Amino acid sequence: MHIEPFGVEIWMNEWETRCELNLAETCVESLTIDELLQLTGNSAAALSDLLPMKMTYGAIEGSDRLRLAISALYAQQKPENIIVTHGTIGANMLVHKALVAPGDRVVSIVPTYQQHYSIPDSIGADVHLLHLQERDGFLPDLDRLRALVTDGTKLIAINNPNNPTGALMGRDMLEQIVEIARSVGAWILCDEVYRGTDQDDPGRTESIADLFERGISTAGMSKAYSLAGLRLGWVAGPAEIIEKVSIHRDYDTISVGMIDDYFAALALEHSDTLLARSRRITQDNLAILEQWVLQEPRISWVKPKSGTTALLRYDLPLSSRDFCVALLRDTGVMFTPGSALGMEGYVRIGYANTTDILKSGLARVSEFLARYPA
Repeated sequence: MHIEPFGVEIWMNEWETRCELNLAETCVESLTIDELLQLTGNSAAALSDLLPMKMTYGAIEGSDRLRLAISALYAQQKPENIIVTHGTIGANMLVHKALVAPGDRVVSIVPTYQQHYSIPDSIGADVHLLHLQERDGFLPDLDRLRALVTDGTKLIAINNPNNPTGALMGRDMLEQIVEIARSVGAWILCDEVYRGTDQDDPGRTESIADLFERGISTAGMSKAYSLAGLRLGWVAGPAEIIEKVSIHRDYDTISVGMIDDYFAALALEHSDTLLARSRRITQDNLAILEQWVLQEPRISWVKPKSGTTALLRYDLPLSSRDFCVALLRDTGVMFTPGSALGMEGYVRIGYANTTDILKSGLARVSEFLARYPA
């Protein structure tokens, strides 16, 4: 099976261990186990609960405790509507493999996480791309979406909040997309790994699984919950989809690690506390980034509404890759080139690291930009 090289992951593999200040990071500043225990009101003594844990396979679908904690993140989902996966990346892969067949019409927004168009393309689907435009605030043009979603469309793939733009579709727009899908009997897969980081109250947009009988939501512990090291995600959706995903999952997962399951359940039982921390970090850092953008004449953007990343348009006579490589070599600061996301002329910045890293990195970028004549 041929599949297109994964642009973002190839870039990360090449450079993230060679940079000094990683402003390509997309997770909210990661937690230590000690910090997790403090946030959840547990002491280090709670680790003794792990000592008698027998290192066998865990519950195949995810523990009852974990699936109950995940279901509480949704308005309509029950534990039986949840299946646990190896990260959100595993959840997305499983949904596409379980749902899409050769020749199926799939409509995906771009930019988004590359899985959502390259995997169906590798299966042999008839993939159509809806390119998000800066003039629309990087929100989908619904008239163009209606034109693409023709009779027989199997799946619409969206990402909300959006990576890399930080654009956010509110309930009204999501419901309009639902009506478009419903009119042709299509499914909607919404990658919601950044859900919970909205800049404005209440901080967590509605999930597509709660709004649509054919809505499928994927998410995980990496971005909003600062626990990428657990490598744990999930699919939330109708029983029909959970059953289809389960069949494919038996071939590549069996179960997630018992320790990962344990810590994910502990974290999600205190999800409001963890998300409050994430929102403090993203709100404070986005304000810093906004002030920097305003004072840099060569940089423009659409300010994100949610998530941990932003697209920056730059005014330099360089390709995005050449820009990022030169920046890395000269300053040690890492961005992600827009070319890895199908967005030449832009770079992606992650702004949810520690404030010190963000400030230091932006100062070095300003010095780098100043070397180029106006």
